[in-house]
Amino acid sequence: MSLSVKLEAFEGPMDLLLHLIEKNKVDIYDIPIAEITDQYLDYIKDMDTEDMNFMSEFLVMAATLVDIKCRMLLPKEVNEEGEEEDPRAELVEKLLEYKMYKYMAYELKDMQIDAGVSITKGETLPDEVKKYRDPIDYEALVGDMNLAKLQEVFKFMLKREEDKIDPIRSHFGNVEKEEIDMEEKTSYIEDYISKHKTFSFRKLLEKQHSKAEIIVSFLIILELVKMGRIVAVQKNLNEDILIKVKEG
Repeated sequence: MSLSVKLEAFEGPMDLLLHLIEKNKVDIYDIPIAEITDQYLDYIKDMDTEDMNFMSEFLVMAATLVDIKCRMLLPKEVNEEGEEEDPRAELVEKLLEYKMYKYMAYELKDMQIDAGVSITKGETLPDEVKKYRDPIDYEALVGDMNLAKLQEVFKFMLKREEDKIDPIRSHFGNVEKEEIDMEEKTSYIEDYISKHKTFSFRKLLEKQHSKAEIIVSFLIILELVKMGRIVAVQKNLNEDILIKVKEG
């Protein structure tokens, strides 16, 4: 297959090889080396240049492609890890590196073009703006103040805020209302009284599960005393109070 191209379109053998890969729309990681080599050699035959230094670069690449083509026909070599080596691997690595530098060159060229068309704007500030000075001399205002002193001021202000917090009330939690069923608690105490007849007032309160229950139980006992159903007896001031069922 013959391929007609112009030498001026390519900067060197890598540029030509990359062009052939993109033109044939092949995977750069899986180059059909036989087909690409044939196209590359057709191009070499049509070259017309007296610059032997430039021509030698293309001949070196041609020899490399022929060598890879021959190695592809032989059994694949195995490396120290037991993996088969691809004869094209080194060429693929160089092509990828060249492709990256080529696209970077395009980007730099575009940036250069954009910079060439940029326009700078001359100074157009009114004289009133140029002559303006801040009404406050910040250097005089700050004086010898530095970061260390500012930190001390900041700590002092935080300490003042902490002093405003009530050390006792700040630790209070939310006050939740405890619902006590008066009828159920009254029935419980009346049942307790009927079973024990005489009992310790302290022991009755110890059986309650919360302060609210203690207060309600205390009020119920007072109400039963008021109604004359029970009596409270205390022999000495510091002794326990005994609750007795009133006879008759």
